[in-house]
Amino acid sequence: MPVVLLLLLASLCTLPTYAADSASTAPTKGIFQQPVTTKHSVTINGSKIDYEATAGHLTLLKEDGSPRAKVFFIAYTKTGVTDPSTRPLTFSFNGGPGSSSVWLHLGVLGPRRVLMNDDGTTLPPPYKLVDNDQSWLDMTDLVFIDPVSTGYSRANDEKDAHQFHGYHQDLESVGEFIRRWMSDNKRWSSPKFLIGESYGTTRASGLSQHLQSRYGMYLNGVILVSSVLNFQTIDFKDGNDLPFATFLPTYTALAWYHKKLPTDLQSQSLQSVTDQARAFAMGDYSLALMKGSLLTDAERASMVDRIARFTGLSKDYVERSDLRPVIFRYCQELLRDKGLVIGRFDGRYTGTISDLLGESMERDPSHHPTIAGCFSTCINDYLARELNVSTTLPYEVLTGRVHPWDFSNATNEYLNVAPSLLEAIQMNPALRVWVLNGYYDLATPFGGTEYTFNHMGLPASLRSNISMSYYPAGHMMYLLKESLVQMKKDAAGFYQAK
Repeated sequence: MPVVLLLLLASLCTLPTYAADSASTAPTKGIFQQPVTTKHSVTINGSKIDYEATAGHLTLLKEDGSPRAKVFFIAYTKTGVTDPSTRPLTFSFNGGPGSSSVWLHLGVLGPRRVLMNDDGTTLPPPYKLVDNDQSWLDMTDLVFIDPVSTGYSRANDEKDAHQFHGYHQDLESVGEFIRRWMSDNKRWSSPKFLIGESYGTTRASGLSQHLQSRYGMYLNGVILVSSVLNFQTIDFKDGNDLPFATFLPTYTALAWYHKKLPTDLQSQSLQSVTDQARAFAMGDYSLALMKGSLLTDAERASMVDRIARFTGLSKDYVERSDLRPVIFRYCQELLRDKGLVIGRFDGRYTGTISDLLGESMERDPSHHPTIAGCFSTCINDYLARELNVSTTLPYEVLTGRVHPWDFSNATNEYLNVAPSLLEAIQMNPALRVWVLNGYYDLATPFGGTEYTFNHMGLPASLRSNISMSYYPAGHMMYLLKESLVQMKKDAAGFYQAK
């Protein structure tokens, strides 16, 4: 998924006192951060969990022993475990490409999370962290990975950093980190899971096959948060009609949320209206898109009426869009009459429009000011003050330094990693995949995810390996407190399943 370049200015904020063990390893000054371990505790579901947090660099080496890159990680391991081999281990990363692991880390999984309003909007600065009573640390140890050039991770020779900036290169380096970390920490016999968000789902799906074929490392589970495996489903390019069908159910969900649907649809439940939108999108709408100019006048008029009905757009706008409303225009158009633009990452959120005649969205109100500043501020403070990390490097929360990203493995075609995930499942029939979708996510809409898995080619005997969950929020559905709580319940079922 293309990354939006954000120059995030992080300022220190006042956080509640959070004591680390007095015997924790002293931080190392300079660029390289020798791993430093601190001891903490958190209460989850009423039970106190004691754990160690280890943060620092792991150096990837060439076979001659010379360094290739320093990969920054944060690992949380429960203490007092007699046999670590019985303890699940989950590796986590975000997407971009160009994103650090901060979002899943401080949003849902880790023992500390950014304090937000229950609806997912931010409190005024200064921002702060709180104990995360919905952390997954009671179920699994956690390792957060910042791919090279994100977070504090850097290539050994920055002039050659591009060697890590591509689909295959990324799988190789992240896969090598996972192998090294498990060997160094003697965790090969632990149940192993991956969780990725956005492009992180692309990485996780590719890794599921790469780890098996390269290292013989068979996983127990892969968790895909707001997934994009087939990039054809999200790319509004001339000649590609697929996204218009895959986005339409999300358009319907957002029109329902903002009360822009006709009365008979507006009075129904979210699930009911999106079910009807799915049927239309994958049926008559897809056929009309395929027919193109072969549509009769009567067929076209009928299609204009039905698209307007399911999107909340005017018939005139649908006609002028040639039956094909594009995402960035949709965000600008849906609430134009109120002078508002809706968010791409989470269409529940709105922002003001400066240019009321503007064709495409000016900014994404679900990213600025909702999450960018508070996550950047809190991760910088947390690393320095609570985890004793000391480095002169800036923490790259979301960076454009990884671009241009190398998609040469998919030259003249759309990147599609579903075949890699399919192969991983067929090689390892015990591999389970949990897919999490936000109804209001216009970055990786649930219609595209459903299309991808419906066209994956899984044999009937293996289709039960895939489970899907839906949440009434956006790309980062866990920002909504209701979804955060439900995710934890759903995760417990996934980790406990055999």
